[in-house]
Order: sequence, then structure tokens, then C-alpha cells
Amino acid sequence: MDNPPILETRDARGVVTLTLNRPGNFNALGEEMLGALQAALDKLADDESVRAVVIAAEGKAFCPGHNLKEMIARPELGYYQQLFTQCSRVMLAIQKLPVPVIARVHGIATAAGCQLVAQCDLAVASTDAKFAVSGINVGLFCSTPSVPLLRNIAPKQAMEMLVTGEFIDAEQAQQRGLVNRVVAPERLDQEVESLLASIVAKPRKALAMGKELFYRQRELGIEAAYQLASQTMAVNMMDGCAQEGVAAFTEKRKPKWG
Repeated sequence: MDNPPILETRDARGVVTLTLNRPGNFNALGEEMLGALQAALDKLADDESVRAVVIAAEGKAFCPGHNLKEMIARPELGYYQQLFTQCSRVMLAIQKLPVPVIARVHGIATAAGCQLVAQCDLAVASTDAKFAVSGINVGLFCSTPSVPLLRNIAPKQAMEMLVTGEFIDAEQAQQRGLVNRVVAPERLDQEVESLLASIVAKPRKALAMGKELFYRQRELGIEAAYQLASQTMAVNMMDGCAQEGVAAFTEKRKPKWG
């Protein structure tokens, strides 16, 4: 296609950037966009040369959520069930990806667009970014966005966003834990690169084990979480990356990771 919904670029380090490329509708998560994003994530999941993924966007906004024009055109329960299941699969694919995923956010990120930010492992936002789970403003409670939102920010703050549909700015989003870093628009790429540089300097296998454990233990009781974490850490310690890292520390030298 001359104008694909997702633009994919990769640098020499294995950092892949997936750019939402429908600026005409502010990169809404319509069927085409969700399908393209799912295909891209599925492909990356099996690529061991990938070290990190950035989700960015073209145009004035990051993402306004679902394509409401598509939704209103097909008032069928089966269609809506299929659409929201498709979106949930995309969100879960981000979590299951064995490398860190960073949202690069500018402009608005609302409803399922805010969900996308919350679902990414990390997020860097421009000071011009604004966030809302605004479905309630059109009579639709943002139920699926509430899943990662509640896993990012405090319950009462999440509930306030969900029942009012009101915007919060980038600084508020950082204070509440929705994003990691906030910078001026002209420094957005530089700040994303700073985070990436720190990530790609670490061993991929350790990050993959750690990310999987991070999300699995969150859903467990504390005893089961400690059991799972202990086993994961023991397996990690047996891996060559940890053996080299610990040896380098004790020998007062830099580790030599592949």
C-alpha cells in the first residue's frame, strides 16, 4: 500500500518504531488500524533481534480511541463484541511482547487511545499531551480502557476519570503514574532515545524474563507471587547474562554482553 496504517522502522540496535499513520482521523483505532497493529506485533513477537518497540503517531494527535463513525454504522451486538475483543487482543499482545514497549505521546490520547498508553510498559509524553477516558461523554463507559488504567493509577483517580470523562494534562498523568516522563515537544524524541539507550544496554533475555514475571505476579496473591518471582530469579541467575554481569561486578569491570 502507498499509505499503510502502520509505518514500521528499525534501527541498527533492533529498536522498532510502529507509527500510527492515519492522521486524517487522528489515528483512530478502527478495524484497519487494529488489524495492522496486531499483525505488526505478532511479527515482532517472534523476532529475537528486536530489543525495544516504540509506538508513535503521525499528525496532531496520538490516538482518540475507537472509530466512532465505524461503530455507529453497524449497530450489531456481534460486531461490537468482535471489535472490542480484537482491541483487547492488541493490548494483550503488547504485554506479551518480550521486549519493553514505549508509548511516544503527543496531542490527545483518549478512550482506547488512553488505553493504549496505559497498556504500554513505559510512556514518554510531550507537555502538549492530554489524556481522558471520555466514552462516558457519549454514553459509553470506557470499560476496556479501565483495565490497564486501573493497573496504572490509584482506584479513585481512575474512577474519577472514567465517570467524568474529563481531561488530565501531561503533568497530572505523570503524577498519577500513567506516564513516566514529560518533556517539551521539541525534546520528545530525545527523551524517548534516552530511555531506549538505557534499555538496549541491558541483556535482552533478562528483560524478557523480567517483563513476563512483572505482569504475571501482579495478578497473583503475595505468596504465589513470591514463589513465581523466586523461580524466575533463579532461572535468570543461571543464564549467561547474569553470570557475566555478576562476575564483571565482582571483578570491577564492565560486563561483556552479546
